[in-house]
Amino acid sequence: MLVERLRRGDGAAFRQLVLKYQRPLYNAAYRVLGREEDARDITQVVFLRIAERLEGYDARYKFFSWVYRIALNESLNLLRRSGREEPLGDDADETVGEGADPESQAARAQVSREVQRALMQMKFTDRAVLTLRHFSECSYDEIAEILELKVETVKSRLFEARGRLRLLLKDMAPA
Repeated sequence: MLVERLRRGDGAAFRQLVLKYQRPLYNAAYRVLGREEDARDITQVVFLRIAERLEGYDARYKFFSWVYRIALNESLNLLRRSGREEPLGDDADETVGEGADPESQAARAQVSREVQRALMQMKFTDRAVLTLRHFSECSYDEIAEILELKVETVKSRLFEARGRLRLLLKDMAPA
C-alpha cells in the first residue's frame, strides 16, 4: 500500500502520491477558492501537511478522505487569512476537452466560467459539497467522511446547494 511505503520513507511512494492526488486536489481547491494561483499554493501546502502529519493518519479511514479534508481546511484557512471568506474570484478555468471544434470549446469555456462565477457567490459550505460531488466525483459516503457529516446531512446540503446554484445560474443567464 502506498501509505505504508510512504511511512517507511519510500521517496518513490511520495512521488506516486503527488501524481495521483495533485490534479484532484488542485481542482477541489480551485473550485473553492476561484483563483489558480491560490489553488496551486494550497495543493503544495497539502502535500507538505501530508508529509508532516502522516504519522497521525488513521488507517481505519480512507486516505483519500483525509487528504481532501486537509485540502478543504487549508482552502478555508486561506480565505480567512486573506479576509475573503466569501471570495469574488473570476479566474474561471478555461481548460476544455482536446479535439473538440473551436465553437464547442468556446461554449464549454463559457459555461465553466458561469458555473465558477456562480460558485464563488455561494457560501463555503455550499461550494465544498458541490465541488466534492460534481467536480471531484466523490460518493455521498466519501463526502460525509471528508466533511465529518452524516450521509443524510450531505444529501440535504447538496440538494439545497444545487437549488441555490440553479437560481444563481438562472439569474446570470442573458434575458
